[in-house]
Amino acid sequence: MKSEEILLDDYKPADDEPFMNERQVEYFRRKLHAWRSDILEDSRDTIESMKDGTRNIPDVADRASEETDRALELRTRDRARKLVAKIDGALRRIDEGEFGYCSVTGEPISLKRLDARPIATMSLEAQERHERREKVHRDD
Repeated sequence: MKSEEILLDDYKPADDEPFMNERQVEYFRRKLHAWRSDILEDSRDTIESMKDGTRNIPDVADRASEETDRALELRTRDRARKLVAKIDGALRRIDEGEFGYCSVTGEPISLKRLDARPIATMSLEAQERHERREKVHRDD
């Protein structure tokens, strides 16, 4: 029986089952695909609204306000594009059997962390060490 057939809608990964078993992997695969689809749908909606929203606004202040709104929306879309790339990376790690394991230590990343941030590549401890090192180098 395939994991996708046995994965119930209310399934949540638990610490008392083998780490990254078929059900957990399928759970995260579905979660990542759904997240990716939502982001891409929002992007399509933004593109459509920007196409429809192109108009000649005679008032300088109104035009400046609209241009500011568009710039903000484009920055948001750029962040979404980068997030999609990270989601694709997580899906690739699932396919390669590396998902859920810290890229620094090789240890399992906690299920709680993965559920909150399925694109995580480091355990919480490794991420904190990384951020402390970054801060030290930035402060120099």
